[in-house]
Amino acid sequence: MKTLTDILMRAKRVAFFGGAGVSTASGIPDFRGTDGLFRREYAELTPEMILSHSFFFLHPDVFFDFYRRYMLHPEAEPNAAHLALAALERSGKLTGLVTQNIDGLHRKAGNRLVYEIHGTVHENRCLDCNRFFSLDWMLQTEGVPHCPDCGGVVKPCVTLYGEAPDPYAMTGACREISGSDTLIVAGTSLAVEPAASCLSYFHGRELVVINREETPADDKATLILRGDIGEALESALREAGLYRQPDAFR
Repeated sequence: MKTLTDILMRAKRVAFFGGAGVSTASGIPDFRGTDGLFRREYAELTPEMILSHSFFFLHPDVFFDFYRRYMLHPEAEPNAAHLALAALERSGKLTGLVTQNIDGLHRKAGNRLVYEIHGTVHENRCLDCNRFFSLDWMLQTEGVPHCPDCGGVVKPCVTLYGEAPDPYAMTGACREISGSDTLIVAGTSLAVEPAASCLSYFHGRELVVINREETPADDKATLILRGDIGEALESALREAGLYRQPDAFR
């Protein structure tokens, strides 16, 4: 932990790259863990099949039933990891946060420099007229949601399997990672492309990996921690004097 504290104190520009493991402490299941989403059965279909571009258009009724049951967690609140990363941004150290998560908890915690490369459940778009709808609107619908203006199907603004990530988010993510001297990778198996390829843009000094399982980035890491993400980040920030509360809480 002292090593992580020292790294954060030396750092000038920190980038963060996170995955589902960041949000598990908020009650949101990850995808590939022991109790993850991919371990569940749903009408003999895998979640990976249901959450695909082709399945969405072929069987939208099944897609939305699964989506509402397992992908939406409006009750979830930011956990210690989210709050620590928001504090790191307020300290001026964190210059970019890249997340594969679609839950919006980083923004809810207070982060502003967020690149949601797989989109967010908080935005939904009519495929015909492009009108946008909120998560609250989606939660009030049943079956396949249709636009009240034109009748078109309303699709969540999340990247499904078989779809390319948002190019603006990907460009921003790669730019922030390439410009950082320190990169923290946490809560991700780095198994999903092209998101995982963002790490190839990092040429800084310190690479920190915080993950319960081994990752492809371990052999290049300055520091590897197998413990709790929130505990590690909060402890290191407090020790370094970087855990700053929002102005409203001071």
